Amino acid sequence: MTTALPTLDRSAVRSFVDTYIVPEADRWDRDGAIPQDLLDRIAEAGLWAPFLPAEAGGADVDMVRLGELHEEVGRGCSSVRSLLTVHTMASWAVQRWGTAEQRERWLPDLAAGRVLGAFCLSEPGAGSDAVGITTTATAHGGNWLLNGVKTWITNGARADLFLVFARTGTSIAAFLVPRTAPGVRVEAIDDMLGTRASMPARITFDDVLLGPDALLGPSGFTSGMVLTGVLDLGRYSVAAGSVGIVQACLEACAGHARRRTTGGQPLAERQLIRSKLSDMVTDVRAARLLVAEAGRLKDAGDSATLMATWVAKYFASTAAARHASEAVQVHGALGCAPGSPVARFYRDAKVMEIIEGSNEIQRITIAEEAFRSPYTGRTDD
Repeated sequence: MTTALPTLDRSAVRSFVDTYIVPEADRWDRDGAIPQDLLDRIAEAGLWAPFLPAEAGGADVDMVRLGELHEEVGRGCSSVRSLLTVHTMASWAVQRWGTAEQRERWLPDLAAGRVLGAFCLSEPGAGSDAVGITTTATAHGGNWLLNGVKTWITNGARADLFLVFARTGTSIAAFLVPRTAPGVRVEAIDDMLGTRASMPARITFDDVLLGPDALLGPSGFTSGMVLTGVLDLGRYSVAAGSVGIVQACLEACAGHARRRTTGGQPLAERQLIRSKLSDMVTDVRAARLLVAEAGRLKDAGDSATLMATWVAKYFASTAAARHASEAVQVHGALGCAPGSPVARFYRDAKVMEIIEGSNEIQRITIAEEAFRSPYTGRTDD
């Protein structure tokens, strides 16, 4: 049975999610993995890297539409959306900073889902703080010798290609490391609180010998790439996925409130329940608009997208956490039961407040906006 989508728009992806993801998401959450058949369906549907240009096998999808697609996938399963996020980050990095040879080698397979990517920044004791990176890449006879440990790597247990950040003396560089390279050891991380099916892993690089073609972009400029490029795109996807969580909570609560009665009255008629639902309706629309604004600025090449993405990710992730908690409350004991979708939303939403920059870091960054002129963007007015 074919899963190819006639068009990559919100409606088509929503239908795909409702058909292939929503019915199985709770089982995948319990199993702690996404099955290969779903990964293959995503590939056939063209969802792995649709933003890539057509000549690379993509669909030339703009950032606004990419946000919509990731929202719909996040509505069905945050673990699946997380796989799309890190694959997007790796694919976009190759497209943006790869040499012609690197793009020719990797992009067609990344676009088609024949090669799945993962983003390797976080380390034990340092998290995603680029300043704290201890993984090293040492020049070795015209090649590179990679040593270190990365952890909490989404899709690390399944990915075929790792985008690895390592210290090269006084600078940081990015490397494309195939999973099959000698010296790469992958250890799956099980029983996470949320996004349990996103197949996270701890990855050890022990004297991994890489050729000069493994280096992505000039050594020494990668710190800027991390801060202003790849991580920004990851935050954008997480923001969109968080909107999906709020939408899923809204749909679950509205359905439950229509079916459930208390004291002979539909739960939907209880004023406190209606108050919770009204807040969900308002916040999902507001969060969706913030994500769309960030996407439009990306498509326009406007540097203001960086702050817009911070704001969208902060607002959407906090809204997801708040409304997922309310969704459990609306469902009562059913919301705490094994296999409850809203229980999964509750656990997944907490992860959204941490990944791609914790909300505390986001608030510190966003606060700088308060001191900028709304007309010039300068801080000395």
